[in-house]
Amino acid sequence: MAGWFELSKSSDGQFRFILKAGNAETILNSELYKAKASAENGIASVQTNCSNDDRYERKTAANGKAFFNLKAINGQVIGTSQMYASEASRDKGIVSVKENGTSTTIKDNV
Repeated sequence: MAGWFELSKSSDGQFRFILKAGNAETILNSELYKAKASAENGIASVQTNCSNDDRYERKTAANGKAFFNLKAINGQVIGTSQMYASEASRDKGIVSVKENGTSTTIKDNV
């Protein structure tokens, strides 16, 4: 099964999206947006940028956990991954975003 996006509203009224893999595991979390249309634009940006390896910023948190940010061509962060125990696991997460990020399925939970 292919992945999908879920669009939702936070308790403070802002919007966000997550990208889920085919196994329903969350692989990318967006920032919060004030408008639903902005969150929808964020999804479109993931769809556009996820295939380009240069758009992934591979990082290590202060606690030693690996994670990544997916960035737009202008350098703005579109989404952030979970924390991974190893760089190898993080790199598998990037592969999963590349495979699932072009999905056109959006579950609107707003």
